[in-house]
Amino acid sequence: MTTDAPEVVGEIAALRERLGAARAAGARIALVPTMGALHDGHLALVDRARELADVVVVSIFVNPLQFGAGEDLDRYPRTLDADVAALASRGVDLVFAPTAREMYPRGDVSTRITAGPVGDRYEGSSRPGHFDGMLTVVAKLLHIAMPDVALFGRKDAQQVFLVERMVADLDVPTVIEVVETVREDDGLALSSRNRFLDEPHRRAALALSEALRAASDAAAEGLAEALAEAAAAFGDHDDAELDYFVIVDPATLLPVADDFRGEALALVAARVGGTRLIDNAPLTL
Repeated sequence: MTTDAPEVVGEIAALRERLGAARAAGARIALVPTMGALHDGHLALVDRARELADVVVVSIFVNPLQFGAGEDLDRYPRTLDADVAALASRGVDLVFAPTAREMYPRGDVSTRITAGPVGDRYEGSSRPGHFDGMLTVVAKLLHIAMPDVALFGRKDAQQVFLVERMVADLDVPTVIEVVETVREDDGLALSSRNRFLDEPHRRAALALSEALRAASDAAAEGLAEALAEAAAAFGDHDDAELDYFVIVDPATLLPVADDFRGEALALVAARVGGTRLIDNAPLTL
């Protein structure tokens, strides 16, 4: 483990060369895929990666395939220098920060991973093609780095479900490690997009975590009561526009039946001002 600033590598061939040498020496490799603008949630992934591996690689790449027309690709924060400085204190060995041309040298990508029907629900309904783009870049990163373990945050529950399914379906020899959501003291899930919230919208954003908590508290009464209490929580925040609140089976990520009983997962998305936020939490119906 290094305590110096991580080496920043922008070329696929250079990353493969360095990781190949580490692998030949018997090192276990962990990959933390990110789009940068790092916060404590990302750093929790890094800290866990440090526990699991000898060499830690953090990728920082704002993947254009994940952004549809009218989405915030150009607005998405790019803070590479600050990100590298934050990672230095965490003992990260390598930062892979390629350009779009390096990752997609022929421009548009003809071959893509398809997320399937689950990828068209929830976030996929609001962002068509988003999960195809996400899975395609994750597949590329896993192929480039060939890590023993890759780490993802539980906040992006649909992403985690689809990545785990892709790895299983395609027999990718990488273990997926999921790290719990990191929250502010008032319950707001950390997100790179939180920086776009002014103070009134920051308060309104608490509707997501409050709705999750309300649903969990009412879950013993059944699905209908849990959904009703979640909707009521949004009624207290005029600036938070609910997109969806759904309770799903964690094994399939499909909505549970009205008479479902057992462990479930609540997913929520809302737009606060011009910022789209997501969150999730387990509950027992």
